[in-house]
Amino acid sequence: MKITRLYTGSDNESHFEDTNIELESAGDIGHLSERLNATGIIFRRTEPDYNYIWHNAPQRQYIIMLDGAVDVEIGDGTIRRFSTGDVLFVEDTTGRGHISRAVNNQPRTSVFVTVD
Repeated sequence: MKITRLYTGSDNESHFEDTNIELESAGDIGHLSERLNATGIIFRRTEPDYNYIWHNAPQRQYIIMLDGAVDVEIGDGTIRRFSTGDVLFVEDTTGRGHISRAVNNQPRTSVFVTVD
């Protein structure tokens, strides 16, 4: 299962890294990853005009996109769009951070799963 990691590099800038969560056959119920530890869950809805200039993730967390989309920009100008079904693991809690922008003037709904 593909996810994107957003992390702070040694240059104090945020970077994207494509990574995979390995899934193993669990028989009739499908394929499962190993259990990952989590500390909390937050449900979020943002308004259609929600834009957030340079900021850091408040803590390490998975962001699971339920509907809508967000464009995330990092320090080198790279922009990636995340939309329904995408999973982003953010851990750029230091450095300059990233920019989040609403897409197509649409609200978005997401789930944050926090980790230590």
